[in-house]
Amino acid sequence: MKKAELKEFLDAKVSQYNNPKFIESDPIQIPHKFSKKEDIEIAGFLTATISWGNRKSIINNANRLVELLDNSPYDFIINHKASDLEKLQPFVHRTFNGNDCMQFIKSLQHIYINHNGLEAVFEKHAEKDSLQESISKFKSIFFEIEHLHRTLKHVSDPLKNSAAKRINMFLRWMVRNDNTGVDFGIWESISPSLLSCPLDVHSGNVARKLGLLKRKQNDAKALLELDTSLRKLDAKDPVKYDFALFGLGVFEGF
Repeated sequence: MKKAELKEFLDAKVSQYNNPKFIESDPIQIPHKFSKKEDIEIAGFLTATISWGNRKSIINNANRLVELLDNSPYDFIINHKASDLEKLQPFVHRTFNGNDCMQFIKSLQHIYINHNGLEAVFEKHAEKDSLQESISKFKSIFFEIEHLHRTLKHVSDPLKNSAAKRINMFLRWMVRNDNTGVDFGIWESISPSLLSCPLDVHSGNVARKLGLLKRKQNDAKALLELDTSLRKLDAKDPVKYDFALFGLGVFEGF
């Protein structure tokens, strides 16, 4: 398939999947329950953090998690007492357990009180052509307070060759304004051109079949290769093609 044909094909798939119907079966529905900026980004970050495995299980557990935060994530993060965290102890999603959850609440409080919030951290450390180093810096800031060693694995580091799928998905949600009501676009300080595709098994396999990606592992090097290919199709909004790759893989078995 020639580049022009490939772009036309993928643009059509973006239009097919990047619409409000997508929300119904996707974890992005959790932050869509909120209207306050801080609630959206915290609910989005926590949901993205546990977004691996069965999608129905992800959605059920993310719903449970925001309920444990009294359906007011920002207020809970800022104002919780140590005793308030005890109810999080039974929470579990795969290897993310109650202890991890409590650590995330403490680290998020640190981010909002001492670093002016999530958006500020990512924006401050963004490079001119990528957010991958910013993600790595975010991890170091997230865990600069006293923390559990076991919880480190739940925040990926692209500088250690991780594709950082879940954080890149979260950043797509926050940064990209798709004008259809799926992605939020509430982080206006960061350009969508800097976003990277949330690379996973589905998007990776489809990208390889379409010739957008040759590397076999889904790691940081593969992400850079895929980003380079997608930016040639749309330099201003490359990550819109996540909808096409994901839709082709999950819904069409491409």
